[in-house]
Formats: sequence, C-alpha cells, structure tokens
Amino acid sequence: MSLPDYKSPGKQSSPAILHSPVVQLNIGGHLFSTSLGTLRKHPGSRLAELFSGQPKLRTDTEGRYFIDRDGTHFGAILEFLRTDRLPTEDVVEVHREAVHYDIKPLVKQLEETPQFFGELVGRQQFLSRVPHYKEHIEVLIRIARAEAIAARHSNIMICVLRTEEDLGFYDNAINSLEADKESVVTFGPWKATPSVKDLLDCIKMDIERQGYRVSIQPHSMDKGFLFKSYDFFYKLIFTWW
Repeated sequence: MSLPDYKSPGKQSSPAILHSPVVQLNIGGHLFSTSLGTLRKHPGSRLAELFSGQPKLRTDTEGRYFIDRDGTHFGAILEFLRTDRLPTEDVVEVHREAVHYDIKPLVKQLEETPQFFGELVGRQQFLSRVPHYKEHIEVLIRIARAEAIAARHSNIMICVLRTEEDLGFYDNAINSLEADKESVVTFGPWKATPSVKDLLDCIKMDIERQGYRVSIQPHSMDKGFLFKSYDFFYKLIFTWW
C-alpha cells in the first residue's frame, strides 16, 4: 500500500483544490461532485468563502471535503448554483440551508415562492398572534413522551379559546372537565381571522414535522341539559406504535 504524500514531515498535504476544477464533497454522509466555479458563483456566500484560497475544511478518508451538516437538501442548493432553478419541494428546508450557506439570491427567491410566502406571511404571522404557541407545542410533546411508558397512545387535553369572550368562560369550562385539569394545555385567545380549526391544523402540522404521529378529536362532555356545555376542549392523541 502506498503512503500518502507529505509536504513536510508529520504534516499531510491538503487535496489540490486549486489544481483541479472538480471538487468532491461529503455533506454529512451525502456525496456530491461539482466544480469550483459552481461553489464560488456567489462571492459573498459561505460556500464561496470556504472554497476560495487555502481550503478551510477537513477531508474524509477518501479525500472528499467534509461539511458536518445534514446534506439531504444540499442537492437543491447545487442545482440552483448550477442552473438558477428553484426547488419545487421542501422549500422551507432548502431555505434553511440557503440561509446557512448565506446564498442571498436563493434566499430571496425562495421567500417569494407561493409555498414559502404562505408559510412565512400567512401561517407564521398568524401563529405569532397566538400567545406562547411554540412553548405550548414543546409542552405537549413533553407531556406525551412522559405518558408513553408501556402505552400505545398518549392522550392530552387541549383547550382552545378563540376570543376574549371565550376566555371569560374558562374557569367554568375547566371546572366542568372530568379529566386531569393540571395537564390541560390552553391556546388563545388571538386577534386574527383564522379559526379554531385552522389553529388545530397548525398544531398537528408542527408536531408531525418533528416526526410524531398525531390526531385531534373533539372532547365530548355529556353533563345533561341542566349544565352548560363548552366546546373548547380537544383530545390530542400521539400514536407510538
């Protein structure tokens, strides 16, 4: 077996990036081949900086330049650098990679696509008006995981208060609940046009984006005709297997 070349004793030479226009990449285990011109297409980007002058990256055992980051969507980044073509799928994920690599033209064009525009300007702006939305999503997942021991499902009660008027009925509603009141996660109220169903769709979507399987069902309370019925409650069901 031949030994690697050395420029000086004890120091291995870097791949000759400046002597070959073809660059082999290993992005978190995903392998790519491209050119220096492609990587340097946008001089202000992080990729251009990494591959300008003396290489600033480690190499794997095969001599490929290694970037320790998930490379699932890096192909879409290269496709844009090569052809200016935008992805039609996983737009939000590709946008995250474009921001990381600081490819400003790609970031700008992705933010103007219908998919990303609807997510950024529509859904996210709505959720920013729902108090503590992200924190409540984290709480739901934490409770579900705590209740998953030796169980196929985790059931969590959600209370959704659409308006300030609904908030005024909260104490009576929560007292009428037969389930464990301390574990109820309450959303709202909010000042925006989307409905309760829209919020429930967002909750399901954001939890499933993290890899969980969930469903949401209305929680029915049969207290008889002498008692006021509240439709604020929903059952969030995590399915583990």
